[in-house]
Amino acid sequence: MPKVIVIGLDSAPPELVFEEFAPLLPNLSRLRSEGVSGPLRTIEPPITVPAWACMMTSRSPGALGIYGFRNRKDHTYEGLSFATANAVKAPAAWDVAGEAGLKSVIVGVPPSYPTGPINGCRVGCFLTPSIENDFTYPRELKEELRREVGDYILDVTNFRSDDKQRILRDIHALSARRFAYTEYLMATQEWDFLMMVDMGPDRIQHGFWKYMDPQHPKHEPGNPLQHAIRDYYVQVDQQVGHLLERAPDDAIVMVVSDHGAQRMHGGICLNEWLKQKGYLVLLEEPTEPTPFAKVKVDWSRTTAWGDGGYYGRLFLNVAGREPQGIVDPANYESVRNQLVAELEALGDEKGAPIGTRAHRPEDLYSEVNGVAPDLIVYFGDLTWRSVGQLGTGEIHTFENDTGPDDANHARYGIVMQVGAPADFADAHVTDIGPTVLAHLGLDPAAGSEGRSLV
Repeated sequence: MPKVIVIGLDSAPPELVFEEFAPLLPNLSRLRSEGVSGPLRTIEPPITVPAWACMMTSRSPGALGIYGFRNRKDHTYEGLSFATANAVKAPAAWDVAGEAGLKSVIVGVPPSYPTGPINGCRVGCFLTPSIENDFTYPRELKEELRREVGDYILDVTNFRSDDKQRILRDIHALSARRFAYTEYLMATQEWDFLMMVDMGPDRIQHGFWKYMDPQHPKHEPGNPLQHAIRDYYVQVDQQVGHLLERAPDDAIVMVVSDHGAQRMHGGICLNEWLKQKGYLVLLEEPTEPTPFAKVKVDWSRTTAWGDGGYYGRLFLNVAGREPQGIVDPANYESVRNQLVAELEALGDEKGAPIGTRAHRPEDLYSEVNGVAPDLIVYFGDLTWRSVGQLGTGEIHTFENDTGPDDANHARYGIVMQVGAPADFADAHVTDIGPTVLAHLGLDPAAGSEGRSLV
């Protein structure tokens, strides 16, 4: 069987890669012209964690029980816990390949910390706390990579910051080192399947979208960072070309992203809205903007609360489910329906409709595992962010609570392939794992929700 290479560009949108920047990206454009390509529909919600896990296990977030980077671990009020590789119970494509005796090289595919054993080698992702932790399998590979390539760069530290020149340098360094690690392992390891993910596209779009996009509410015409995203993609294209020069001639190559990106207009303070509507009651009003976890809530009188992020997680305080729940289970659906109607009617700061959508998890997934939000809310259909903090007194904000951020995620990423025919019409993220396995001559694992595109 031919070897299979998957190059992951986190958050790369078709509007940039296939259209606006295409003339400046000779290597990616050549892959498109010599092969097949198209938009790739992502999961609901379109979040890095769990999107890559959904891609390679061919499971939905509901099946995995992972609804974002942070999730409720139980029905207490203890807040959200970070997702790790241990939360993914379904076999990924490299696990299926390993059972068939095929070897894999996996670099930076989220979530991959802790970095568990596979048939081959694996390098962890941005969830790794520090490069002092064990971020490779086998463990001894870490020192070899440090010695031969250099220190691993896990992520861009504090990429939501006004220190733009430092962030820009760090993003370029992150991508360069991620491709360098991949090239070294491609050359020195035995492998049948190789996959890497570069987080750089996501980080630069969150940090620099307003400089590029004339339609962004904070755009400044002629600013010196106007071409930062474009120039970065030119670098990534060069690194893709360099990697492919070292790839076997008969390798099947795929380039994918887990979701897309779009300009972000502002934020909706979900908990401020719930408080003003009487759904959330506090024991003590904060005197300054305060994270929800540090606010004193009167749970005996609270119907619902929420959490911030690129989408809103809304939870009901259900009697018999939460410790001090007050929502009668018999009224659960009526309360939830009322919240859906009121959330979807919420407009912008001037009252104009923004197209908010509040989804019930059971409408999105064939199975709902773990502790799912009672509602998954896309403010402005993902053109507005969910802000969890309280103390602003305002529902609408144009200053992000976690630092400057110009972009939100979008529903369509990219997929392209050269070396084998494929049909990418209506391609979905969960189709990529089965497609990789089909290239390797293998069937997908039982329970896969996607299909092979070849």
